[in-house]
Amino acid sequence: MIYVTRKEHFNAAHRLFNPAWSEEKNQEVFGPCANNNWHGHNFELIVTVKGKPDPETGFVIDLKVLGNLVKEMIVDKVDHKNLNLDVDFMQGKMASCEIFVTEIWNILAPAIAEAAPEAKLHYIKLVETPKNFVEYYGE
Repeated sequence: MIYVTRKEHFNAAHRLFNPAWSEEKNQEVFGPCANNNWHGHNFELIVTVKGKPDPETGFVIDLKVLGNLVKEMIVDKVDHKNLNLDVDFMQGKMASCEIFVTEIWNILAPAIAEAAPEAKLHYIKLVETPKNFVEYYGE
């Protein structure tokens, strides 16, 4: 099995808050991430696809194709946006990295399968800060 990876960067703002809770409880649970005026991050998105290389091309997936999928389906929709307000696939959802990465997976997995039928999305890593990141394997 071969694993190929594409890395992208984007900037986005969000706010962690539960509308069913009081302002005090949101501050207690989420701290500065519950700021009424949002806060932002320089995100890094790492997408890994696995499969066996095509005997004709030698590719598991053409990295240019993978890059275009990630850019068009994710980065172009979230870069310099407010995840809570501006991103269609995050509407009505908690804008935590855990939820965000699962929504990214739900978009990319079928697109990758269509673009490279012998390949499969294996792993996504979403880096929020140098100290905080989430990893998701679709489970």
